[in-house]
Amino acid sequence: MDGVTEIGWEPHQIALLGGGPPAAVTVALVALHLLGAVETGPRRTLCAAGPEPEGLGPFEGTVLDCLHEPLTARELVRHPDVRLAVALTRIPLAEDGLLGHPWLRPTRGARRRVEFWRERHPLPAVRHGLTDEDTLLAVALHGDAALRLLLPRFALRTGLTAPGAAAGSVRFSLGRGRFLRWRDEYEDSISGDWGGTGHHGDHAGGCGSGGGGGSD
Repeated sequence: MDGVTEIGWEPHQIALLGGGPPAAVTVALVALHLLGAVETGPRRTLCAAGPEPEGLGPFEGTVLDCLHEPLTARELVRHPDVRLAVALTRIPLAEDGLLGHPWLRPTRGARRRVEFWRERHPLPAVRHGLTDEDTLLAVALHGDAALRLLLPRFALRTGLTAPGAAAGSVRFSLGRGRFLRWRDEYEDSISGDWGGTGHHGDHAGGCGSGGGGGSD
């Protein structure tokens, strides 16, 4: 389902430019949720549900493979396989001049381009009638505001948005405070200072307390 958009990049690539690795993982989780490929569990965990859907992109497929045991969104961002998938996602963006050295952060031109995309594709007024592709693009571009409007229950159950925050108050997925902390952690990891993967096996009971079907 997650293919190249009319913008010319896949939703998780657009999200990576706008909000870093946490935003890219958020878009992947939304794509898997819309396909019914993940379900929610206790303590804001997610895990794979049923057989793997056909046509998954490599990034979404990697995220789903990591969810054969329950993990939170934060643990997914820190998972070694996801970190590798993020690194591979950065390559074409860097080759197109959208990421600069040394930290492969979005360039000034990339930030202008993302703002232009947001203006051309504003947040939908309602969620009725949107295709899955429309939903993914909205989340990729508008982060928390799109999650609260289009997938409020899923976003709250999985900790992708904080309860009680005003819609539109935070632009990027997973909350700006968490995004800034996780960005710093990610940059520490690629500079050799990573303090563990955060990939824990202490989620007893697995998933099963909530389905991950296509409707929110």
